[in-house]
Parts: sequence; C-alpha cells; structure tokens
Amino acid sequence: MTTPQPPGSRRLLGRRGRRGRLAATTAALTSLVALAACSGPPKGADAGGTEVKLSASTPKARGEIDSFTWAVYAEPPTLDYTVAFDYPQNTVLSNVCESLMRWTPGLTLEPGLARKASNPDPTTWVYDLRSGVRFHDGKVMTADDVVYSLGRQRDPDNAAAWAQNFQNVTSVRKTGPLQVTVKLTKPDSQFPQYMATAAGAVASKSGVEAAGKDYGTTGDLACTGPFKLGTWSKGQSIELERFDGYWGTKAKAKKAVFRVLTDPSARTNAMLSGDVDGGYLIPTESYGRLRDSGLGTLYFGEGLSTVNVNITDMKGPLGDLRVRKALSLALDRSGFVKAGLGGAGTVTNSLTTRAAWAGASEQTRKAAFDTLPPTTRDIEKAKALIKEAGATGTSLTVATSSIGQDVSLLATAIQAAGTQIGLRINLKTIAPNAFTALFTDPEAREGIDMFPLTYYDSITDPLDLLQNFKTGAYMNFAGYSDKGYDGLVDRATAVYEPDQRMRIEAELQKHAAEQLLWIPVAEWPTAVFLNKRITGAPTTIAYMYYPWAADVGAAE
Repeated sequence: MTTPQPPGSRRLLGRRGRRGRLAATTAALTSLVALAACSGPPKGADAGGTEVKLSASTPKARGEIDSFTWAVYAEPPTLDYTVAFDYPQNTVLSNVCESLMRWTPGLTLEPGLARKASNPDPTTWVYDLRSGVRFHDGKVMTADDVVYSLGRQRDPDNAAAWAQNFQNVTSVRKTGPLQVTVKLTKPDSQFPQYMATAAGAVASKSGVEAAGKDYGTTGDLACTGPFKLGTWSKGQSIELERFDGYWGTKAKAKKAVFRVLTDPSARTNAMLSGDVDGGYLIPTESYGRLRDSGLGTLYFGEGLSTVNVNITDMKGPLGDLRVRKALSLALDRSGFVKAGLGGAGTVTNSLTTRAAWAGASEQTRKAAFDTLPPTTRDIEKAKALIKEAGATGTSLTVATSSIGQDVSLLATAIQAAGTQIGLRINLKTIAPNAFTALFTDPEAREGIDMFPLTYYDSITDPLDLLQNFKTGAYMNFAGYSDKGYDGLVDRATAVYEPDQRMRIEAELQKHAAEQLLWIPVAEWPTAVFLNKRITGAPTTIAYMYYPWAADVGAAE
C-alpha cells in the first residue's frame, strides 16, 4: 500500500503509492491530455458477481448538509504536507491544504493557488498567484508564503517525502508580490506535474513557524482550503470545519468528520449501520455486501493503481533474478484478483496502468506493453529456476497486515507460491498504523524481503512509478542500481513532449519488467461507497489531491 514517495502516489500502507502518490499528468502543462472516463480495468471484471463499470463521478449534490462522516483505515501520523504521502493523510489533507496547481476528478491539471503557470524556457517555471486568497487564520497569501512552503520540501533537515521531486530545482524566488519563479538545473517534465500534489502545497509562513515542531499534529495547519482543521481526537477521529473565507466555491457541508476504523469489518459495519456515510478504499471482501445492501451505492472509478509485490531486499536470495522470476511464475494472479480484489481488478504483467499512458500514441503504448513477460503460471519452470539458483529450502519473510484482503490475501498468495516451488515463506503481521512505517523507516523493513504494495500514480505519467528504481530513489527500498536505467530516467525526465517522453518510458518499463524489480500482479480501480444521504464525491484517485469533501452534500 503506499504512499510518501518522492513522488507518488501511493497507499503507503502497503498501498502507496507517492506520491502513492502524486498521485498522475502529461509533461508540459499546456499539453495535458484528459483521461477517458472508460480508462482503467477492462469491462467485464467482476466485483462480487457484477460487471465493473467505471463511473466518471457520483451525482452532484442537491444542496448543503450540516455534516457527513467518512471512514479512514488508519490515523494519519501527521498532517504536515511535506510528509503526506499515504492514503489517510492525503484523504484528509487534500481538503485543508491546497497546492499551486490542482489535480481534477478527471485526472488532468488545472490552476490551483496559481492562476497561471508558464514555461518561458526549458529550465524556468513561473507561477502567477491568485490575489486575495486567505489562510485559515485570516492572513492573505503572498509570494513569500509560497517560497517558504516549497523551501520546506527542499530542506534536507525536514526529510520531506516529496524532496526527490525538487532534485533539479536550483532556486525558488519571489519575482513579484504575487509571482514565484522556479529555476531548474535542467528540463524537468515531472516537476510542474507534481505541483498539483502535496509537493506544491502552500501554507502560511507565520503559521507554520508559530506551530514549530508541533506543526501537523495539533492546532491550525495554516492553509487555504475549503475546510480547516477542527478537533483531532487522537486514535478516534479528525473533524474538519468549513472555512467560510475560502476563495473558491464554498464547501456544501459545514463539517466533515473522519473516523479512524482500522478493522475492515468495523468499517463496513459502520457504513451499513449509518454510523459513517461513506469511504474510499472499501475492503474488497465487502464489495458484495455494500452493493447489495440497498443502503447506498458502491462506485468504481479510475485508480491509476497497480497491485505489486515490493522487493525490499536484494542482498539475500531475491538478489538472484531466477528467484524473482520463479515467484512471479508461481503466483496465482487470477485467484488473487478474484479473492483479494473482490473480482474488481485485472491481472497484469505491467507495473504501470494503461491509463497512465493516456498521453502516448498507439504505437508507443504497444511498445510499452506488447513485449512484457507473460503472466501464465508455470510451476514446473519455477521449481527448476529455484533449483538452478540453489535456493531450495531458503527462507523469505513477507510483511502482511489486516488493513484489508488486498494486503493479507496477496501475502498469503506469495506464501503459497513460494511453498509450491521449494521456498519457505514466513509471514510477519504488522498493525495497520505501523504498516506505513515500511515506506518511511528503513528499520521497519529490517528482516523483511517483500510486502504487498498497491501503488497509485500521483500524476498521469508512467515515470511516476518507473523512476522509483533509479539509484537512490526514495522508494528504491532494495537498493537496485543500473547506470543504463538511471540514464533513461534522466532522458525521459528532460523531455516535455508527452509521446516522445513516453517512448523512452516504454524502454524503462521493459527493463523493470525483465528484472522484476517489483512483481506486478493486477490493476485495481478506486472504490467509493456513499449512503443515500450524501453524494458528490469523485470516484477517481484524484481525491488524494483534490478538495473532494467540498463537493459532498445532500443527495435529496
């Protein structure tokens, strides 16, 4: 699951995605390509016995509402935007702290706190800010606040989850009362896209400095969004209050309450009982119950998410490609999609989703997908590879968690696959709140060889995921290093034209697939449940960086 990656975007809890993630667009802001509403898993995938049809959105709200309650599977350790890399943090924070640009429910870019972004030369990005935007404390946003906020991401003392996205930034300067200019060492097609994620979030300089070390864990977040942070009852709930001084369209709900429900059954039961009105990241085992309950609607939308087996240690047996190939050959992907994803997914041999290639030509998409290794199971070949590698009887440890069946059943599937081919796979159970540490703390990964990872793109660009295998990358937990791969990442990053860039990314995809740097398993759409009382929430993964709660209101 993911999330803080230094880019994208992903559920850190074994589901990330960076940033996790951020995430998700095309290279230059002037040539962004909108994703089709039908992108994502092919029609015909089954969720509890019915065809999965992706919805572009839920019906618009008919009016205002006093409050609504939302389920989250874990409590955010902090709401500091610099480390907001996982699902729980961003699901809440996207409604409180806004960024220079905005990811839309259609997974395209539009202006956010910057009314305009321009690219006068390949190494310069100029952001002209909106006037009259107020922070939650009443102060007016200035260029100084933007310079300060982006500076926190670049400060090595902050250990920001998004720091990697600023690796080519040489300066962030105020060039007018409402203008900020970013200078790059070289062209960077990814940087302007990430300004729509938490990487581009803006908070009040005076507000953050006043909070000091407590920023993000208590008190005001000093941001500009349609909601401001209200009461945070540790371990139980986070309340957001409507900010009536918001510069944009005001939220339809006066209050949004996020209830922390770490047990999947408890989350489902709370939705069925009406204790909570809805939620994202629906436990896959509950798809059928919620769909058939008659109490609301279960929607599916584009998730830009792939389920993978993250290889975290290549110093041991998994350092041998034959062992990784054997596990991939033995893995029952179809069985996992049916049981672990409730049928709402599709088997894949790709680390990236097809929707992430929306900006590519048909020829480029074919190059990215047609040469990937097949997913057909071959136990005998897998056994032979294990024997050839001298790995028979070797022990490996897989992290698992009760977050949901997508995690626990994939861990079990890995164990079953390993056992069939002569490996000894041990499962290490980690609590949902602690699972996030796998993405941020090397010590938490000690003794773990693999863990289930649902990675979501934070931008609509395959490089969001593929750059994770560059030497020294934030989510390159196994320490993979290949100079040729690094060179391709640099080449792709430098190209603003989408199809030209994605032709290079197709080469990266082929390399990552052949080396099985992570083992791809399935594509997985976003799921959201709304009871009959509310409507308006987007169905896509955009909720990670779009103020979705402001759209939620009365269904009648």
